[in-house]
This record gives sequence, structure tokens and C-alpha cells, in this order.
Amino acid sequence: MDRIRRNERMAALTKILTASPNRIFTLSHFCDLFGTAKSTMSEDIDILKDVLTNFELGRLDTVTGAAGGVRFRPTMSKAEARRIITMLCEELMQSSRLLPGGFLYLTDILSTPSFVRSMGVIIAGQFYDHAPDFVLTMETKGIPVALMTADALGVPLVIARHMSNMFEGSAVHINYETASAGHIETMSLSRRAVQPGQKALIVDDFIKGGGTAKGMTDLMREFNAEVVGMAFVVSTATPKPKRVQGEKPLMLMDVTHGDSPMLSVKPADWLFD
Repeated sequence: MDRIRRNERMAALTKILTASPNRIFTLSHFCDLFGTAKSTMSEDIDILKDVLTNFELGRLDTVTGAAGGVRFRPTMSKAEARRIITMLCEELMQSSRLLPGGFLYLTDILSTPSFVRSMGVIIAGQFYDHAPDFVLTMETKGIPVALMTADALGVPLVIARHMSNMFEGSAVHINYETASAGHIETMSLSRRAVQPGQKALIVDDFIKGGGTAKGMTDLMREFNAEVVGMAFVVSTATPKPKRVQGEKPLMLMDVTHGDSPMLSVKPADWLFD
């Protein structure tokens, strides 16, 4: 192989690291790949770390220890997160998006990759230190943002369903009460999806009373898994409090009822901390 120039190494290094968020690559891996000395590779990584930091494109962490190396973590500045979420709030403020039952039409937003990818990065950035082993969501509308969060965290996505599928094998079933409608529904998850002692991050599109979120936390208890956080795209202002605590929504929605209902959607307070 011809000698690889630094600009070629930097381009390849950036692609490899950003394509596998939160995965640890050893220095030896890149030395073997590019045919360079460790000192040269360390200089390349330092240059890339400075570029990512200066342009707020993510974070390059050096992990020490026997299994150490370098990993890329997608991040977003609070200012950029506020800009994106504020833009989404303005889009969601249209009165035509208000649905019966106090819900909000989000399907087009949750079907736009650029929006969902940004939301996933914002959510993931709040939970890196919690080191979740997987992201849990409930079918179906929460899947896109949960998947992008799982991608940023570099962990699998686990989907709880209303009914188990034959191809998933035996499953755990629980009954839960939806806080908004007061109905009893069923939630199921394959026994192979979660291992005892793992950590779960719950991500979903909408939280009103918190019945479904509580159902997911109860489901994790059946697997002896720990819930380390809960994040949602939109949370309603009422009822308050929810059936769960510690939830972290991106947006807060409020509806003033009357002859002409007024819809308000604003960024969550924590984005301004």
C-alpha cells in the first residue's frame, strides 16, 4: 500500500469514528489500518478532537485502561438545541395539529430524518453518563426518535408491543392503565430482548398522564432491569404530576379549552439551564 497522507487519514478517521458513535476504537486498530506509528496516530486524534470541539460537531473522548482507546459521541450545544426545538415548536403551534383527546399531530415531524436525528442527539447527550445498555420504546410512533437516540448512544433499540409476535419467541406480558383514557391495555416484550441487571433509557414521542411510561417501567421491573432515565418529544402541561417522575421532554404543550381552544408549545425549561 502506498504511503497514506495525513489529510487522507483524517478523512477516513472522521468517517470511521462518526459512523460508529460511542464505540471504543483502540489506537492499535488505527495504526494497523493506516500503517502509522502510535505517536503519529495520537497527533491525528488530537487534531480531530480540536476540530470537533471548536466547531461543536461532537466530542472525542480518550478512554483509559486495558480496553481503552478513543470514541466519538454526538453532542449539540444548548444554543443549537434551543434553536432547533424552538423551530419545531413554531411548526407545532398550528391549531390544525390539535387532535381530539388533547393529543398533537406529530407524524410528519417524526418522519423527517433531519428532525429526528437532531432530537436523538439532544436526548442522548443528556444520558451518556448514565451508560444505558439499550433504549426502550413502545410501538409505534416513538420508534424513529428512539432509534436515533439509540444510534447516538451506540446501543440497541428494544420495542415493547401491544401483542407479541410468534417470531420473537416467548414473551413477558403485563397489563397497564392508560392515564389519559383509563383503559387497561397489554404490553409485551420478548424474554430475549433484555438481560437482568441491564440499564434502560425509555424514549417515546408523547407523555400525557404517564400511564404508558409507567407500564414500561413496570415491564423493566419484570426483567430486573434498571430504568436510568425517561425522555419524550412532547409532554402535556396537565395532568401534573405524571404517574412517573424524572421525565425529560423536549417540548411542553398546553391547551386552553373554550369555544376556541388555544394551543401553546414551547421548549422544555431544562434547555435553558
